[in-house]
Amino acid sequence: MQEPSKRLPISSSSIGVTFLGTASAMPSSTRNHSALALRLGSDVWIFDCGEATQHQIQKSSVKMGKIEKVFITHTHGDHIFGLLPLLAGCLNGAGGTAEGVDDPRTQVNLKEPPLEIYGPLGTRAYLRNGLKFTHTLFGRPFVVHELRFPNDPETQDYTELPPHPAESPAGRNIPQIDGVWPEIYKDDVLSVSAAPILHSVPCVGYVIIEAPVPGKIDPRKYIPDIKRTKTPMSVMRTLQEGGSVELSDGTVLQGPPRRNGRKVVILGDTYDPSPIVPLALEADLLIHEATNAHLPGVDLATKDVDSFETVQERAISRGHSTPQMAGAFAKRIGAKRLILNHFSSRYPGDDDVNPFAKKIMDAIANLAAAEYGDTVLCARDLMSVELALPPQ
Repeated sequence: MQEPSKRLPISSSSIGVTFLGTASAMPSSTRNHSALALRLGSDVWIFDCGEATQHQIQKSSVKMGKIEKVFITHTHGDHIFGLLPLLAGCLNGAGGTAEGVDDPRTQVNLKEPPLEIYGPLGTRAYLRNGLKFTHTLFGRPFVVHELRFPNDPETQDYTELPPHPAESPAGRNIPQIDGVWPEIYKDDVLSVSAAPILHSVPCVGYVIIEAPVPGKIDPRKYIPDIKRTKTPMSVMRTLQEGGSVELSDGTVLQGPPRRNGRKVVILGDTYDPSPIVPLALEADLLIHEATNAHLPGVDLATKDVDSFETVQERAISRGHSTPQMAGAFAKRIGAKRLILNHFSSRYPGDDDVNPFAKKIMDAIANLAAAEYGDTVLCARDLMSVELALPPQ
């Protein structure tokens, strides 16, 4: 595991998700390919990076310059084709200069903090080949960490190409431990763990956990003693953090106990995410795909020969889930909130302005809610949601 970095605590209202693309396989006029941005205070982490993600970011409130990490769930094109352009946008990438003209990007300072990329085997090879044969240069470094499955080679990268001039040599090949990848990243405020989830190709789900946060403080319990002993009011900062303060008369004040931070579970494509259950329990937010749904009487393209069972069988055969499967999994892990994502292009994404689209997406949400037992939200492109701290 890398050395912990310093990160400012995240305020109670500044963890959020912006959905940059919510389509499955083929984009549509109302849904782009898969990508979302996790907003963590002033920093941004991208999860999956389908085609035109960079363009979607430009349409959103997400700032390119704030992106510090990218997490890829699997290497299907609709989840990774936008990674090269995104890196070019973030790292001052271009095709170089004419012969005989110096370009400082040919000599990148690899000691600078790199933009970090996490993904399964093949992520590093995809980037090296794409950068090599497009002659792309970067002005800042990047590093690729690969999550290796048990049958993956320990050291090989699926390519004979050498590292790109901007690729940091600090990239790790991270082995599984007891079937998961615990704490592939950790600092004082956040940690990320991962687990395999079942799809048609090797696929990963990610769990982001915020470290315990200060409890709610009642100043009335402390101020009388602080004033009585003429102690500087600045000690309230220590108490707010859950620490203790000994006053001049020997009285010890103890701040409120810390409470759990937030947990976000972001799944890639899957027909069965069971391996991630131990990491995902009691998630504050679960983002789960719901590619296919049976919507008789709602979706005009519904086939007479189809049923809930046949649609589910077809979804599973292609490595995907239905809304009911997503709702059942959310209930299984005790998720406090469920957002559906990754919809077939037949389901329109303009349900905020199109009554017919709203009818379809409401029906999809209701199918999941019937299994989950609570309200379900269907994501659409450029939608943002905020995740507040759990109650005291």
